[in-house]
Amino acid sequence: MPDDRGRSLLLLAALLGALGVALGAFGAHGLRERLDAHALGVWETAVRYHLVHAVALLAIALSPHAAALRSASWLFAAGIALFSGSLYALALGGPRVLGPITPLGGLALIAGWLWIARFALTR
Repeated sequence: MPDDRGRSLLLLAALLGALGVALGAFGAHGLRERLDAHALGVWETAVRYHLVHAVALLAIALSPHAAALRSASWLFAAGIALFSGSLYALALGGPRVLGPITPLGGLALIAGWLWIARFALTR
């Protein structure tokens, strides 16, 4: 069983995964008639990156190296919030000023993967 910090990360992964599925279903069923094809595509991109990185968080939480990969997990969580969060808002017609936030989230996601690569290279 993971320690308290590991359980917190596991809980975060589970909640982000559940939220990603719920937002995907909402987009497919609740927004299909309300958004144009472009906005739906933006929503689907947000969901895809959200869910992929929720699963990556789950893998970290269940890893025996979770403590060493903690920075990657927080980068993934921040990336989901910034990248997917800004895309969700933009798809719903949020202010265009949110647009520059999206790449910052993407950089956080990339940094998380690079943190894992760094860990792999230094083991």
